[in-house]
Amino acid sequence: QKARGEPADAADMGLTVRLNERAGAAWTIDPATGKAGRSTPRRTDTEIQVCARCHSRRSQLTDQAVAGQPLLDAFRPALLTEGLYYPDGQILDEVYEWGSFLQSRMHQAGVTCSDCHDPHSGKTRLPGDRVCAQCHPAERYAAKAHHFHPEGSPSASCIACHMPTTNYMVVHARHDHSMRVPRPDLSVALGTPNACSRCHSDQTPQWAAQQVEAWYGHPDHGWQRYGLPFAAASAGLPGAAELLAGVIADPQTPAIARATALQALGPYPGREAFGLLQGGLGSEDPLERLGALTGVEAFASGASALAIAPLWDDLRAIRIEAARQVASIPQVQLREAARERLAAGIGEYVAVQTFNAERPESQVNLAGLYADLKRPGEAEAAYREAIRLQPDFIPAYANLAQFMSSAGRETEAEGVLHSGLQRHPKAAALTHALGLSLVRQK
Repeated sequence: QKARGEPADAADMGLTVRLNERAGAAWTIDPATGKAGRSTPRRTDTEIQVCARCHSRRSQLTDQAVAGQPLLDAFRPALLTEGLYYPDGQILDEVYEWGSFLQSRMHQAGVTCSDCHDPHSGKTRLPGDRVCAQCHPAERYAAKAHHFHPEGSPSASCIACHMPTTNYMVVHARHDHSMRVPRPDLSVALGTPNACSRCHSDQTPQWAAQQVEAWYGHPDHGWQRYGLPFAAASAGLPGAAELLAGVIADPQTPAIARATALQALGPYPGREAFGLLQGGLGSEDPLERLGALTGVEAFASGASALAIAPLWDDLRAIRIEAARQVASIPQVQLREAARERLAAGIGEYVAVQTFNAERPESQVNLAGLYADLKRPGEAEAAYREAIRLQPDFIPAYANLAQFMSSAGRETEAEGVLHSGLQRHPKAAALTHALGLSLVRQK
């Protein structure tokens, strides 16, 4: 308002939220350890959630998004899912900064975005490593005894080691904001990248891991210790459920990683996993509730009854996910209050998908909901609209064919799969589905 020359109340300057989490707080350095501590704990994360509206990988749920409201009331952010992040949480696809920063020890200690960045220019408050030196004394951390590289060289930079870049759109080098120690030992075990090998491309990760151990006397595992559990879960290895349970139980694990572990627990049904998912649904952290809810869907037949409680959640992203899952339960099995909440949640879910109706994913989401609600005409129309919007969207063909097959329309299902394969003859999912259709037709 004020920028447009309109009257604005002096108290709020026309803004919807006051970002004052840094007010009255200072960072003091312990001379014995060289570590910084915040003078008063950061008890809220309003600023981080405001920044996440743009600086996160997320889907938008509504255009009624007001700065200062909880992030999950207007957006559904991505967790540390395969294809977006490496198993250890490093950036892989374009995920921006929020999901990485939530993994960092800095976030855990109370650092917020504007501690490092000027919120108006977006630039760091000080150039280069000097922004790090606000809390990490240069005499301790910019010394060769810490980084073991020639002082003043590019390899001695805090940012080069702890915030390496990945290029997106060819030219945009984006820093990984998880601010982790280099883990060449994980590169050996999992094939993940590490800062050492980015510079020493002529050496193997095994060489880098041995060098780190020689310098420090032990391998430094750092703050983020969930690479092996997430890799095991992704590969479906025996014992993955126990490893995920360890991630969930560790209070030092970042909440976004615990949420990801809950999400990954779904394919491992068992009594302990069931209890962990129940506990996740009751967590105070909304990301953990969302992760648990996603895990519940994949857990086992009938487990979606657990999603009834989240129908009452304060946050739209969680309510509508619960409604989508509960929609498959016959309503005669629900109490009246649950039926009313379900109807409201379904209405919100449809509104969200309609808001994103130009996307084929939203049409497929609507089709799945309508199929659960026993509204086959609307389901088929939504699947066909997804194909019309994006003829290269393979899941629309596969899901429409499955929908037709379940209705006894097997020859039509086969025709849909053939039409998809005409556009994408090497699509494994469609080829597999076609094989199953031919088996069913003998």
